Amino acid sequence: MAWVVLVFAGICEVVWATAMKQSQGFARLWPSIVTIVGMFVSFGLLSWSMRVLPLGAAYMVWTGIGAVGAFIVGVVLLGESASPARVAAAVLIVGGIVLMKVSTPS
Repeated sequence: MAWVVLVFAGICEVVWATAMKQSQGFARLWPSIVTIVGMFVSFGLLSWSMRVLPLGAAYMVWTGIGAVGAFIVGVVLLGESASPARVAAAVLIVGGIVLMKVSTPS
């Protein structure tokens, strides 16, 4: 169950990062509110999952989901570059997440 909660925490990280970009430096109200709420939910779920999961595994998976998710949102929704090097970097992060998951006992 902790792994499922951690995945939701990572998804919430993508939501708040995307909302922060849309807030234009906290100049727009609703994206700013989504950013703050998303941060609280994401940190809360991460904290809950760390009751069971090791620090290194939980934090790496959380940040990895956030990084790759934000990259995908940037490419798909915001028209950011999907150069071969950037895609390779995302693939390496996903590989690290999978390796961390399969090598962590819990």
